[in-house]
Amino acid sequence: MGQRLKDKVALVFGAGSSGPGWGNGKAAAALYAREGAWVFAVDVRADAAEETRRVIDAEGGRCVALTADVTDSAQILAAVSAVLATAGRIDVLHNNVGITEMGDPIEASEESWHRVLDTNLTGVFLTCKHVLPAMLAQGGGSIVNISSLASIQVNTYPYTSYYAAKAGLNHLTRSLAVRYAPDNIRVNAVLPGVIDTPLIYTQIAGQFEDVDEMRRRRNAASPMGRMGDAWDVAHAALFLASDEAKYITGVCLPVDGGKACAGR
Repeated sequence: MGQRLKDKVALVFGAGSSGPGWGNGKAAAALYAREGAWVFAVDVRADAAEETRRVIDAEGGRCVALTADVTDSAQILAAVSAVLATAGRIDVLHNNVGITEMGDPIEASEESWHRVLDTNLTGVFLTCKHVLPAMLAQGGGSIVNISSLASIQVNTYPYTSYYAAKAGLNHLTRSLAVRYAPDNIRVNAVLPGVIDTPLIYTQIAGQFEDVDEMRRRRNAASPMGRMGDAWDVAHAALFLASDEAKYITGVCLPVDGGKACAGR
């Protein structure tokens, strides 16, 4: 285990995995703990947060599991208040919660549009609303938002609401970075490309004939010829969260095997 986040308190929203294996949030929470952070793992599903806590505990790390829905301001406030009551500070806010729902404007329901925007974009606004006062009071902090390469590049999936939400998240990231730079609060985003996580099997696989075709086409979409994994995203988040990135803010960092450059 390293010490890049020694004595730091990390609050990870979306710290559970949507299925068996390593999702982006679960991997980030585990990596933060390995690097010395006291992790507070939040998920809308209590069992998912608890699974992440068990993994971290088994590795000798420190973790508290909490439950909250990021579309509910009161639940977020309760989670943030619990962290502050227990640890006294929040050094890293990691926003990983995200969903995809397929549908162009004609096909998608208004309810679906609002659900995706509320989860992917408004949820980050709400976590920042409740965490920023603590970071201001303690003299600084780092916020890492998990966006998507879909925020800057249109692919074959018909998820208009997801494109819009993640593009909005990028600019929210930049606006907060500039606003709070004088307060020693850094705000950055990670833009995962084609990543092999449990989410793609539950929310994207339906766009393909079968899982094997999905894997083949997603591997081919990367100039490296393969999908990344949750640890690729987690290591980028760790760098941005750590003091190694103390002069980096407002960055939207693709983790995509060169996909954005290739225009695929």
